[in-house]
Amino acid sequence: MPSPDNPPQHSGAGPAQVLSLGDATAIIVGLIIGAGIFKTPSIVAGSSGGETAMIIVWVAGGVVSLIGAMCYAELATAYPSAGGEYHFIGRAFGRVPAFFYAWARMTVIVAGSIAVFSFVFGDYCARLLSLGEHSSSIYAALIVVVLTVVNIIGIQAGKTTQNVLTVLEVLGLVIVLVVGLFLAPAAPQGAAQTTASSWSGVGLAMIFVLFTYGGWNDGAYISAEVRNRERNMSRALFYSLGLVTGLYVLVNLAYLKGLGLAGMAKSDAVAADLLVRVWGTAGEKLISVMIAIATLTSINGAMIVGARSNYALGREWPFLRFLGRWDEASGSPRNAYLVQGAIALLLVGLGAIERKGFQTLVDFTAPVFWAFFLVTGLSLFALRSRDPGAARPYKVPFYPVTPALFVLSCAYMLYSSLAYTGVGALFGVGVLAAGAVVMLLGNRGQTTVSEPKKP
Repeated sequence: MPSPDNPPQHSGAGPAQVLSLGDATAIIVGLIIGAGIFKTPSIVAGSSGGETAMIIVWVAGGVVSLIGAMCYAELATAYPSAGGEYHFIGRAFGRVPAFFYAWARMTVIVAGSIAVFSFVFGDYCARLLSLGEHSSSIYAALIVVVLTVVNIIGIQAGKTTQNVLTVLEVLGLVIVLVVGLFLAPAAPQGAAQTTASSWSGVGLAMIFVLFTYGGWNDGAYISAEVRNRERNMSRALFYSLGLVTGLYVLVNLAYLKGLGLAGMAKSDAVAADLLVRVWGTAGEKLISVMIAIATLTSINGAMIVGARSNYALGREWPFLRFLGRWDEASGSPRNAYLVQGAIALLLVGLGAIERKGFQTLVDFTAPVFWAFFLVTGLSLFALRSRDPGAARPYKVPFYPVTPALFVLSCAYMLYSSLAYTGVGALFGVGVLAAGAVVMLLGNRGQTTVSEPKKP
């Protein structure tokens, strides 16, 4: 808390710099840790080709995330805006690329994330009560409908509820760590069955590892509110991503000890399978309930943020104005919620048809996600060149090497997400391309996104 000797700092008309190093670190850790860690380890185990390789890709994911977070921190402090990547891309490259990002966010990135986390919810609910062969898909569709309706009505989850769900999520990880590392008998040794080559396996594994580290890009936006941010922002990023990387490695070691690589690879609910070895059905039910409930935080949070970004898109692009209507009675962007929910339901259907719901939908989002991460990384170079006089309270260290590494990493992940994934990736690229048709047919107005500044 600020004191007379340590008052909050202010940056002109911008937000007050009230967050300490500890505050910033805790916020970023909370943004990163999500439901993915209870699902992706099984896919990574089946793709990486060996125990050592599996651990290495989890460490590599933390390093790539740290490099990217430092790049985002510079952009966020130099050009603070709630629009995030939309704003950075618009300033650097103009209104058309910015529109494509907004379109991708509405149709692929956020809706895809809602559907992905809904399948995590479905996989663990199916352990509690099976509804037949398509249990996960049924539960995923139901939770999309229920939470969409709840948000349209205007009922918002309170701070206490969100905190309780977050505690359940972290407690679930602690239980997995203790059971896997200290209580579970060592699993029989065996190789995971995979037909992937070494390079394709690593590329596919990194897609799911970096999905699990997702959230650091949102964490970078608090940099405008961090005290002594020139020093503390980089430290908060190092500390938070270091903590998360260590936690993720330990969790995977716990899964590995309790289930073995082959057991991890064939599991559809890896935490439940670990606990059933130690505490039987009771352990399986306990962890399934905790994870299913905690997953609601990820789904609901994505819905709230996604609907509001879609609302903003409707306000700025006249041919999508129906998205920019705010329902006063419920206090929510009702049309934006309805469109978002409909897209998420279609994606749940895609996952059900492919019979690999979670994996298909991560494949769906990955190429588009990494394409725009790549464009955002390039925007840092463009804005440094075009706008050299802008105040940059935080500068990415070792420029231009650090952002170049991020851009190259994004390029590799974009390649991997196209080369090593299934039909979901092609569907995602097709949806992005459809944005060109929508813009050409509908755009008759101007947006608030500025054209690139002239050199």
